[in-house]
Amino acid sequence: MVIIGTCDLDKRPAIVSVIDDDPAESAKAANWLGANVLELRLDLLNFSDLEEAKKTIERIKANTKLPCIATNRLQSDGGKWEGSEDERIAVLTEILPFVDAIDIELSTDADQRSKLIDAAKAAGVTVIVSAHDFNSTPSVEEMKKILTSAHDAGADIAKLAVMAQSKQDVLDLLQVTADMDKPVCTIAMGELGKHSRIVAPCYGSRLTYGVIAKAVAPGQIKIHELKSAMEILF
Repeated sequence: MVIIGTCDLDKRPAIVSVIDDDPAESAKAANWLGANVLELRLDLLNFSDLEEAKKTIERIKANTKLPCIATNRLQSDGGKWEGSEDERIAVLTEILPFVDAIDIELSTDADQRSKLIDAAKAAGVTVIVSAHDFNSTPSVEEMKKILTSAHDAGADIAKLAVMAQSKQDVLDLLQVTADMDKPVCTIAMGELGKHSRIVAPCYGSRLTYGVIAKAVAPGQIKIHELKSAMEILF
């Protein structure tokens, strides 16, 4: 069984809302629009200290009752974290008791990644191991290898986001999604891949990411639009 908090992803894919600005109000809006899970982009929220982050997460969860994913994204994977790698991993480790899942990049140093994943497992926190290609879509074989590597690293959910340069790229990603035996989240970014955020869950993607207003990744769709589509398809 794959869950994030009270959200059973074996029963239905979840809509994840990215929270990157004014977290308390954004979380309320995401909940109202129909999000199932919140992703807190710690690298974008600019908390003054860890205590402020913990209090904000507690307030968000009390107000919305939605499970939370903590992400502290590497710059190489599209993030804005500017501190050291030790500090980045320390923040994610300290936040574990307050969240339901973490997202850590496959490109993270293997030792650092393993320590965080072990701590998350011990705390009963779901682990997403993610990989991003903002330029292209790898071959079917390479995408399968990436997702398998994420699972081998300890992922409960292996996440892969690629940039679609053609319709065939999207078809390849959907084929990979359907072929994987373990839980995945797959996204084809960009305008050509926009529809993958609706279609990929039909092929086995456990999560799809939406926004309240402005997109933080290419091709993202607004939450209420995703909710309408999910209600038709599931």
